[in-house]
Amino acid sequence: MAKALLINPSYFRTYGSNEGGIAFPVYPILSLAAIAGTVKQRGHSVRILDLSYRMYDPDLIRRVIRDEKPDVVGITATTPLANQMRDISFLVKDMSRDIVMIAGGAHPSALPYETMRESLLDMVANGEADWTVPDVLDGKSAADIDGLYWRKGDEIKVNPVKGLIRDLDDLPIPAWEDYPPECNEKMTKIIARYNPVTTIEFSRGCVFKCDFCGSKNTMGLGYRKKSPERCAEELARVEQLGYREVVLVDDIFTSDNDWAAQVCEAIIRKGVRFAWNCTNGIRVDSANPELFKLMRRAGCYRLYFGFESGNDRVLQAFGKGGKATLEKGIKAVEMARAVGLEPNGFFMVGLTGDTEESMQDTINYARRVKLDTMKCGITVPFPGTPSFNSLYRDGRVKILDWDQYTVYNNAEKFYDHPTLSWQTINRYFKKFYFEAYLKNPKYMWRRSIFMLKNGEIFWNVYYTIKFLITVWAMPKGARQEAYAFEDRWRPLDIKPGDSLHTYKVPQARGAVSWKRASTQKVLAPATSDVAINQ
Repeated sequence: MAKALLINPSYFRTYGSNEGGIAFPVYPILSLAAIAGTVKQRGHSVRILDLSYRMYDPDLIRRVIRDEKPDVVGITATTPLANQMRDISFLVKDMSRDIVMIAGGAHPSALPYETMRESLLDMVANGEADWTVPDVLDGKSAADIDGLYWRKGDEIKVNPVKGLIRDLDDLPIPAWEDYPPECNEKMTKIIARYNPVTTIEFSRGCVFKCDFCGSKNTMGLGYRKKSPERCAEELARVEQLGYREVVLVDDIFTSDNDWAAQVCEAIIRKGVRFAWNCTNGIRVDSANPELFKLMRRAGCYRLYFGFESGNDRVLQAFGKGGKATLEKGIKAVEMARAVGLEPNGFFMVGLTGDTEESMQDTINYARRVKLDTMKCGITVPFPGTPSFNSLYRDGRVKILDWDQYTVYNNAEKFYDHPTLSWQTINRYFKKFYFEAYLKNPKYMWRRSIFMLKNGEIFWNVYYTIKFLITVWAMPKGARQEAYAFEDRWRPLDIKPGDSLHTYKVPQARGAVSWKRASTQKVLAPATSDVAINQ
């Protein structure tokens, strides 16, 4: 039996130094719980070290490694956490060169080669990695693990891309029990009403192609669903473990109305009386009053709609797809309110195709939609997205210091918007909160009733005032803690338009060495030969 240590990095660099920290999204992330489940099914032991709710602490990591003596250390990372992942790789290898270091998640899957080149990682799991860590613990040869990037001496090898998991019911139930209970201590009622809370998935993937979304890097293009009975079984398991709420992380949960209804019916039959909310997954063009009624009966109490823009032309420009329109958004919110669900909305400024007029349309639309809460962010082109590739190709990406890639501020530091100045984007970002909140009496009245109804007056007033003050101040993400090995690594030094590595996916069985396949000024050219970020 071998042992794995799975690490979720600290969120303080991402959220703690900007307005995102006011609504700290801290709960057990599903990816590590899912991998822990597959590790245990194979007969190995696992520990999850969740740093999300505390500051980055290299000494803590050292103590855990000394105590646990893991054979494999796995790290998941989004782009804003990539530098921390790099630092941890140096820390672990400084303690023992025998520990196998493997990374996965959004950023390593988007830039697998670059992730290895700028770290001491032994491996990067590209795409779905449910079975990758167990395979490594089993002693399987790196050359025989599909979708793996790995080191052989001074070379970086890449294996053929693996297929997606077709039957999600074949996966073991995630090991939520391996998360420490204190990981919820930073959770606010803005995110979830009942603590402790965790995450759950009923389906994977998306068939739409928004240019700012990087989900295809890990989930691929397409849609796969668990059986309704399996969904109800997982929810019952979470309830049994003592959690009081789950956040459904599916990308397009309601797109198949019939299946979503069957899931709700299975939950009701199972007798699970449990609160859940959808942080995404509710497209306005799939809104259905009968389905919303069933969701409410099954325990769902809150929905989040991704409106993004208040301009139909911009929705098409960034690739929203489907039949989503502004009017359908209005009707979807009305349907949700009619059955007692709490509708919330996400908006963005600086989208592809945005102009001053369209950003004002977004503000006006937010004032019009009858939401309980709403949130606006500045569009960030994360690596692996079509938006990033286009901007990089055009020489508009200025730096690859991943600490700067947050969704609330600093965007002007790392890229230039093709049609808007940063002065304009930041002005409309602040204007959104001023006009959609403070100059919107209907929203303020609706929000007041909501707070009275749910006994949340104090905390909602506190968070709202703090959020607005922080947005207006526009903090610049000052670092709150030091890396342990920053003197041994540096952010990639590029000039606008410099080329990064691209490669051709090997079609034959067996690994091949990395070779530069072109000099295109993109991370991966959009051809059938390349599948890093498709």
